[in-house]
Amino acid sequence: MSDTNTNSKRIMLAELLGTCVLMLGGPGTAILGGGGDGIGLLAIALGFGFSLAIMAYVIGPISGCHINPAVTLGLLIAKKIDKAHATAAVIGQVIGGIIGGGIIAIIVSSGGGWSTRGGFASNLYDKADGFLGLGAAIVAEIVLTALLIVVVLATTTKGFAPGFGGLIAGLTLTVIHLISIPVDNTSVNPARSLGAVVFSQGSHGWTQLWAFIVFPLVGGALGAIIHKVIQGNDA
Repeated sequence: MSDTNTNSKRIMLAELLGTCVLMLGGPGTAILGGGGDGIGLLAIALGFGFSLAIMAYVIGPISGCHINPAVTLGLLIAKKIDKAHATAAVIGQVIGGIIGGGIIAIIVSSGGGWSTRGGFASNLYDKADGFLGLGAAIVAEIVLTALLIVVVLATTTKGFAPGFGGLIAGLTLTVIHLISIPVDNTSVNPARSLGAVVFSQGSHGWTQLWAFIVFPLVGGALGAIIHKVIQGNDA
């Protein structure tokens, strides 16, 4: 097996593991903890943030710990990774998101329960489900995903303090969830959205999934452009 194939396999497996852990720590916290009316929004937001921070130090040296196709797209546009790296990462993220959702589903079904607000922590923009509508979701997903990408790319610049990238990225994801869980259950990550909706029951998750694929990716591209403008030649 060539070095390129070996590296791609390692990247894919690392991103699979990382995204699976993100699903367990994020949607898993929300679903098993009873949602915002149970464990609370702060705890859910911290579940996402802690998961990203932990994985950043575990798999960061292998794959960069994107665990999010929008982050991978932003890094690709910013020329921080090549197409082979991006392809392997996204494949791992999609599989990892579904595996993580499946693990949660097994735990929940074994306990005799199932649904939570949002339909198995699916992302939704339907006001009937208690969220704020498509317009609000579009703005939130684009702007907040762009913010995440700007932060992640900032950690790759020369002047950034070594060793703090994972912590800062995790804190950023926490803040993003505090802002937007009431808006649309917070995606900013197509793999997270897919991993939840696959196991949702009785929600509009499937028909609304397109928004949580398209707009985080738009935000990922926008974040890469903002990073380039801000950082200039240091980008």
